[in-house]
Amino acid sequence: MKEKPARLVEQLISGNRRAIARAISAIENGEGGSQELLRSLFAKTGKGYRIGITGPPGAGKSTLTNKLARLYRKQGHRVGIIAVDPTSPFTGGALLGDRVRMTDVELDDGVFIRSMASRGSLGGLSKKAQEAADVLDAAGYDTILLETVGVGQSELDIAGAADTTVVVLVPESGDGIQAMKAGLMEIADFFVMNKSDRPGADQAVMFITMILGFKGSDVELSAWKPEVIKTVANDNVGIDAVAEAVERHRLHMERSDLLNRRRQERLERQVREIVDEHLHVDFWNQERSLRLREGLAELLDRRASPYDVADELIKDFRMQN
Repeated sequence: MKEKPARLVEQLISGNRRAIARAISAIENGEGGSQELLRSLFAKTGKGYRIGITGPPGAGKSTLTNKLARLYRKQGHRVGIIAVDPTSPFTGGALLGDRVRMTDVELDDGVFIRSMASRGSLGGLSKKAQEAADVLDAAGYDTILLETVGVGQSELDIAGAADTTVVVLVPESGDGIQAMKAGLMEIADFFVMNKSDRPGADQAVMFITMILGFKGSDVELSAWKPEVIKTVANDNVGIDAVAEAVERHRLHMERSDLLNRRRQERLERQVREIVDEHLHVDFWNQERSLRLREGLAELLDRRASPYDVADELIKDFRMQN
């Protein structure tokens, strides 16, 4: 990192867009000083409300994000958008398709859009994307939209990263059983049935509502009950209803203290991830990496098992620490 973290933090807190972009780039690329940057800005975070938008490919997540951002801007909010695109298997970079579709807000000074690569994260949201959300939070963006790559079966970590999680479906997404298999029924705070002007939309809404009724039969009366909202995001239909549902969920979370609990869980996961990352780096030093490669011959000949080699490496790590 060319600039000192303290100087960069000062600039991004004042709303300097170039400083925000440089900070996110430093974090995404793992540059030296990026951890100190995150450490310095942490005290300024915690004010932005994070909305996760996820769902299968082709559901219209980017269009919905775009329209929601425009609505929030009309309401006077500063909006940050982290759009996590699939990682290119050739370059490791993001394909950047989401940003192309956000034409309504891309020139708005009150909106900051950043496309990031999923970096192989099966949960649809990379650790770097969550740290980028911290940067936007510290920079004063009070509404942060996290749009994840549509990986279908594994969009799980968005639920831990967001305060409210919106699952976007379309009539063609498949039946309710397919949605449940994808884990989407478990993580949604509410559903959006986008492209609801298409045939089969009413039946799809009814099916999901019926499944939610089964799942909610043994839930406390005070508990949050997910609903299904119909939209045609391209035509700006139903966007107000989505924003209202987010607000209802936010108020419910605040009144029941669930928001604090969800954020505590997020911070706990973050600490565990940092520890795991440091231990991984410390463990796989040059000497132990060499020992692993030397032990491969014994593994191939079945003279030792992977557990034997792992035990030896762990024992060496503990002796040196």
